[in-house]
Amino acid sequence: MKSHLVRVHPEQDRLPRGEQLAWKIAEVAADPVAVDADVAEMIVNRIIDNAAVAMAAINRAPVATARAQALSRARSPGAAIFGMAPDQSFSADWAAWANGVAVRELDYHDTFLAADYSHPSDNIPPILAVAQQVGASGESLIRALATGYEVQVDLCRRICLHKHKIDHVAHLGPSAAAGLGTLLGLDVETIYQAVNHALHVTTATRQSRKGEISSWKAFAPAHAGKLAIEAVDRAMRGEGAPAPIYEGEDAVIARMLDGPDAAYDVLLPDRGEPKRAILETFTKEHSAEYQSQAPIDLAFRLRDRIIERTGGDWDKVSAIVYRTSHHTHHVIGTGSNDPQKFDPDASRETLDHSIMYILAVALQDGRWHHVDSYLPARARREDTVRLWRKITTQEAPAWTARYHAVDPAEKAFGGELIVTFADGTRLADSIAVADAHPLGARPFARPDYVAKFRAIAGDALDETEQARFLDAVAATRDLPAGGLAALNVEATATELAVNAREGIF
Repeated sequence: MKSHLVRVHPEQDRLPRGEQLAWKIAEVAADPVAVDADVAEMIVNRIIDNAAVAMAAINRAPVATARAQALSRARSPGAAIFGMAPDQSFSADWAAWANGVAVRELDYHDTFLAADYSHPSDNIPPILAVAQQVGASGESLIRALATGYEVQVDLCRRICLHKHKIDHVAHLGPSAAAGLGTLLGLDVETIYQAVNHALHVTTATRQSRKGEISSWKAFAPAHAGKLAIEAVDRAMRGEGAPAPIYEGEDAVIARMLDGPDAAYDVLLPDRGEPKRAILETFTKEHSAEYQSQAPIDLAFRLRDRIIERTGGDWDKVSAIVYRTSHHTHHVIGTGSNDPQKFDPDASRETLDHSIMYILAVALQDGRWHHVDSYLPARARREDTVRLWRKITTQEAPAWTARYHAVDPAEKAFGGELIVTFADGTRLADSIAVADAHPLGARPFARPDYVAKFRAIAGDALDETEQARFLDAVAATRDLPAGGLAALNVEATATELAVNAREGIF
């Protein structure tokens, strides 16, 4: 990896394009380096994962809304929309919008956590949609997705957005634009303009993930992907974009991030170096915010021991403290100071960002289900509410240090759970990473991705469609030009929900 110092430059300095981060990202995207076999294998895993979580959410209200908005944009050649028949195609930007919402709705796909955090497979809907519309091959798709993952992970490693309350999709706009540049074989200049444009229009506040979290949380990455497609289209037509978008005196770093005196050391692959960042990302076994994955597994581990102590009476638990990283404490814990995280009437989007709720239900049920665990009746159960309100989080410096560790063997997203009983006795245990993490007790491999797909998408797909898709996706790298429609899935076992309310489109 090559280090690039990124800092603010006054306009009078006239920072050369070749020294700007957007240009260096464009050079990475334009580099025709081959994709390693293990990277291609993981890309296929994540295509399966995206299809699984999208079809599990296919009839949820936000997904039906996004689909309704896209259906008026029929186009041939075009791109496929999850759930729709294979003979129907739509404008790539709107297909990416509909598919992006479907993928994000359940908060059940992959994650990367470092200086900032992200869901890197949010790159897949816009890149796949454009690939389908332009008739690209499977090999071209693999190369493009390797770029999208690489750029997003590299930005998240070194540039923190959430500290300044900027939503993490600001790293997705540039990464999706870069991936599209790779897909389309664009030159560095064109990709550079697209990256500048994409970042400029995808910066937004973190209010979408705080307080009363609404369905916009699912729409936000789809919006960024759609805007990235538009940025690339505009750049291909010869138009420029605000620059330097990172280093300018009125640009993102100076006005939205660490300010005029900031400096970031961003690592990007050197020319000819394979793009391998996807291998540092991880998917979810449980449908909840990633930093709750490990504590869910820990709750399962402790549940029987707690029941032995209490005889199953959860009122005999007087307090539970989860000691964890600064980020987990402040984003999904009591450090957020969000009263909604204790509200039995809160939205699903809020509940899956409340580690207190998640721990209460995981401890009581010994399972986690992407629908049942969030049902209003489940959230309002009186003994659950009582237990929920006894749970707090604390920042522990050791866990914060592990969260930000550079060494993958040391990097961790877990914590220590301390249960205090009414008789004053205590029970404690800790976990570093989720069981499904590459260094966890049961690392996810291809059979696990397939099992997740069959388990959560099965209500929407009959066995024939499941088998067809899994055969097609396993051969992604060999799919010919024009053959990427095979990576869509049709809802063959359910009728698609319709949002009947009128809008503009």
